[in-house]
Amino acid sequence: MTEITKPQAAPARPFFSSGPCAKPPGYSLDKLATESLGRSHRAKIGKSRLGYCIDLMREILQLPDTHRIGIVPGSDTGAFEMAMWTMLGARPVTTLAWESFGEGWVTDAAKQLNLDPTILRADYGQLPDLDAVDWSNDVLFTWNGTTSGVRVPNGDWIPADREGLSFADATSAVFAYDIPWDKIDVATFSWQKVLGGEGAHGVLILGPRAVERLESHTPAWPLPKVFRLISKGKLAEGVFKGETINTPSMLAVEDAIFALEWAKGLGGLEGLKARAAANAAALNAIVESRDWLGHLCADEASRSKTSVCLTVEGADADFIKKFAGLLEAEGAAYDIAGYRDAPAGLRIWCGATVDTADIEALGPWLDWAYASLRS
Repeated sequence: MTEITKPQAAPARPFFSSGPCAKPPGYSLDKLATESLGRSHRAKIGKSRLGYCIDLMREILQLPDTHRIGIVPGSDTGAFEMAMWTMLGARPVTTLAWESFGEGWVTDAAKQLNLDPTILRADYGQLPDLDAVDWSNDVLFTWNGTTSGVRVPNGDWIPADREGLSFADATSAVFAYDIPWDKIDVATFSWQKVLGGEGAHGVLILGPRAVERLESHTPAWPLPKVFRLISKGKLAEGVFKGETINTPSMLAVEDAIFALEWAKGLGGLEGLKARAAANAAALNAIVESRDWLGHLCADEASRSKTSVCLTVEGADADFIKKFAGLLEAEGAAYDIAGYRDAPAGLRIWCGATVDTADIEALGPWLDWAYASLRS
C-alpha cells in the first residue's frame, strides 16, 4: 500500500463551521467591554450599548433611514417567524424553497399558519424560476441558502412597484453582498454568521411598507408576547431603539459590538465583501484543480460566497462523516460536513471572519483525508 503523506502545516484557525462561524481574527474574550454585564438592559448603560450596536449595524450595512433595525429573540429563525406571524395573512403568499431553511418557511406558512401558499421549489444546488414569482403576493425567500450554497444573484427580479411584501431571510448574506434595501421590506439575520457573533439573538429589519402592514393588519391568530411589535395600534418604536422585547444577553451584544467594530476597521461593508470574495475564490481554486471535488451549485452567478457546498466523488453520508472526522481529529478543519438534509458533501464557510490563508492551507488536508479513506 502506498504511504499517504500527511500535510505538515494546518490552517492556523481551522474554524470552517457555517454557524456559529469563526470569530473575527484577533478575537479574545478579554477584549470585550464588560461594563454592561450584571446591569439591567433597561439601565442607561444597557440601552446605550444596545443602541450603539444598532447604529453600527446600520452604518456597516449602509441601511437607509427609511428602514428600522431591531434586536429580537430566537436568532434568525425567531426574527423571520416574528415577521411571518405578525404580517402575513393580508395577501396571498408565495414561498420559495431550494434548501432546508426555505422549506422551514414553507412548513410554517402551509401547516402552522394555514395560508395555502404558492410554493416554488428547486433541488439543492439550483434556484427556482425567479421570473415566475407573482408579486401581487407576499413573497418569502432565503437570500443565501446556507445549506445548499445557492443564493439569488441580485435583487433585479424584485420589482420596485410590487404589491406584496418581500421577506428575505438574509442570515448568510448580509455583510457579504450588496443588498438593495429599496427592494427589501423585511430582512432577518443572526450575528452568528458573517460577523462570527453569538447565536440566540436575531436582527429584524423593517422597511416602511412593512411598518404600514404591521399598523394596518391584525393577524387572525394569537401572538405570543415575544412576537408583538404593535402597541395601541402603532409600531413599538422602542424595539428599534434598543428597548428589547425580552431580556437580551449583554455578553452576546458586546460580542457583536466587537465584531462590528472589527468590520468597521476593515472599511465596513466593502472590506467584509472583499474578504468573503477572496475566500470563495481560494476555495474555488482548490475545487477546480481536483477532479474528485465539485460545486453543488454549478451556476457561478448564483453560487454562495459564504456557505460554499461541495460534492465529493463517490461519497455517501458515512464517507463524509469519516472525512470530516479525520480532519477534526488532526485539528485541520472543524465542522465541514454538509448539512444533514442536504446531499452528502462538504460545506466550508468562506465568510469574512475566515482568513484566506487558512482556506489555502486546507487544500492539502482535503487531499489527505480523501486519499486516506479511498485507500
